[in-house]
Amino acid sequence: MWGVVIHQARLPVVGHCVLGLISVAISKILLYYKFTPIADPTAVMLWQRALCESLGLTGRILISKHGINGTVGGDIAACKRYARVTKEYPGFKGMEFKWSEGGADDFPRLSVKVRDEIVAFGAADELEVDAHGVVGGGVHLKPEEVNKLVEERGDDVVFFDGRNAMEAEIGRFRGAIVPDVTTTHDFIQEIESGKYDDLKDKPVITYCTGGIRCEILSALMKNRGFNEIYQIDGGIVRYGEKYGNKGLWEGSLYVFDRRMHMEFGTDAKELGHCIHCGTPSNKFEHCGNEDCRELRLMCPDCYDNPETRYCGDPECLNIIHANLHAE
Repeated sequence: MWGVVIHQARLPVVGHCVLGLISVAISKILLYYKFTPIADPTAVMLWQRALCESLGLTGRILISKHGINGTVGGDIAACKRYARVTKEYPGFKGMEFKWSEGGADDFPRLSVKVRDEIVAFGAADELEVDAHGVVGGGVHLKPEEVNKLVEERGDDVVFFDGRNAMEAEIGRFRGAIVPDVTTTHDFIQEIESGKYDDLKDKPVITYCTGGIRCEILSALMKNRGFNEIYQIDGGIVRYGEKYGNKGLWEGSLYVFDRRMHMEFGTDAKELGHCIHCGTPSNKFEHCGNEDCRELRLMCPDCYDNPETRYCGDPECLNIIHANLHAE
């Protein structure tokens, strides 16, 4: 059994709110998650949907018996109101919200869903959650503690990317191990493959965008014999806010909205390269074959050219050529 404490909680009333008129609309994006037992995920989903609709917020929210994971955007006053009301739910008290540039226009619509997992590792029955969060996860390190650990332990410290390999193409921690994974579903097989067994007695710092994937990944790794596992509190976002491009992070951060990437200052390195011409690029574009639509790094010139607006698969190129000649 789960061994978690399931509590029934009264959901805060959404009600009507007047945000007021301001001369210049300021929009923001909120990123957040909270691992906490939820007895009735459907009720929380309906409440969250009504709350966001009343505030004009768009974005994506996933809810499960393990907690909540969301990214929403809209007017700054609406975002503040949303954060206040959401934290009134007892299980979400103290939930940390990360603020980012952007707004409702960065998301095509509002999506609020109930899922077995708020991050799809395929480990719903293995993950254990209590009122304090994930049980048995890695030690949380603040950004300055990350640097301190590297200063004290040097090359023994290993950074382990907890994201999909594609995301690491444009940004990663210096010297990081990037697992060969396409989705989070691939991680369990990857860490059980034996290729990382030499890390089991080394200090391993897992990292991901905002920290949520590493909450789970670090617990999965500890369950499989990795003895000294850490995770960055607040993820890459929090580390970048602290050190910009002057720390151990290099490049751009892939984000899951219309921006596609963000930087921690104008002096960020461009680690990625166009798949066609090799020009430095941090912009992912969809393949021009409508039946494919895979994301690949392309420079503006190659993307603007119909002959090179494809993912690199010869089959897609043939289809694009056929469509061009048909026109």
